[in-house]
Amino acid sequence: MNKPIVEAGTVGLVDDLSGTIPSKPKLGDKLLEGKQEKVGVVGLFDDPHALVKAAEKVRDAGWKQWDCHTPFPVHGLDAAMGLGWSKLPTIALSLGFTGAALALLMQYWMSAVSYPVHIGGKPLFSWPAFVPITFEMFVLFTAAGTVLTGLWMCKLGRWHSPLHDSGVMAEVSSSRFALVLSAKDELWSDGARSLLDEAGCTDVRDLFEDVDDGRIL
Repeated sequence: MNKPIVEAGTVGLVDDLSGTIPSKPKLGDKLLEGKQEKVGVVGLFDDPHALVKAAEKVRDAGWKQWDCHTPFPVHGLDAAMGLGWSKLPTIALSLGFTGAALALLMQYWMSAVSYPVHIGGKPLFSWPAFVPITFEMFVLFTAAGTVLTGLWMCKLGRWHSPLHDSGVMAEVSSSRFALVLSAKDELWSDGARSLLDEAGCTDVRDLFEDVDDGRIL
């Protein structure tokens, strides 16, 4: 029979057989045992030149869902991955002109349609007076749109990543270089590991993610 006790401000139960207090679950411990699924493989390199050569091999193989992670910028890696110019500047400029157009439309509607007031014979739509608001809306839409678009393009809306759970990023952020193949790619198969082996990688690891790990965060 278990008896309630009070010790150091904590209410617990003592087991008559062992005389010990059952340990409490800590914050972050798994509350529900979830299932794991394989989400990709990662190859770790010790030399940036080896990573560039491996990236060229993966690019030539036709992979689309893959990425490289390095502790510092590696010259030539963008070309090896087949990456073009970023679309972010074009999107930012488009959002800026959208904000400017909306600002002009808003001021025209308020001054000439919704509440027209004739002052000193001036035209209802006097565009020089609308320049400050138009400029401010241009800047607002550009800044806010750039931040939100950057977050979306970099896929930073996740709470965590299998790379962090596996401890790979702890090595990549110091001295190693990683090439990750995602299981979402159309070319994904059991031969993904062999592709990294052929690219000269000697440290290939599987990446797993909990489908429902029961964590609060």
